[in-house]
Amino acid sequence: MSIEHGQRQAGMRSAADSLEIVRVRVLPDGRLTRRDAAKYLGVAEKTLAMWALEGRGPKSLKVGGRRFYFQKTLDCFVQGVPGE
Repeated sequence: MSIEHGQRQAGMRSAADSLEIVRVRVLPDGRLTRRDAAKYLGVAEKTLAMWALEGRGPKSLKVGGRRFYFQKTLDCFVQGVPGE
């Protein structure tokens, strides 16, 4: 029995066990819809909408009535560095 197997049996979980794979669609120019951006950040769509109304959160772009977020901007937001 391997150590990893023994740890799992004992109820100990590794960091890899708690990871969740999230699939989002990134458009060719790097944009994500609000739904995909919310999944990417791990927040609710409504949270992103409220942040936009309050002037907080990651910068977004409104095109034809729909709000988009650039992946690079989301990454900068998560890291706490100023985005583009």
